[in-house]
Amino acid sequence: MKLVLLALTVTLPLAQVAKVKKCWGQLGSCRIMCKESEVFYILCNAETKCCVNPKHVPVNTKPSNSTESLR
Repeated sequence: MKLVLLALTVTLPLAQVAKVKKCWGQLGSCRIMCKESEVFYILCNAETKCCVNPKHVPVNTKPSNSTESLR
């Protein structure tokens, strides 16, 4: 019985920590540091970034012209 109580005491706080806030239309996760295979495009809040797989991030396909931005 004591072993069961000990196991519950250890696992219940871990289960609450495991809940991750989703972002980017449920495709990303709010984290302090992104994994190497992820990029961040927006911030979730002041402490966390929205870590997303690069294939879900839009790419700017317009060619940039530096002289056009000065006008």
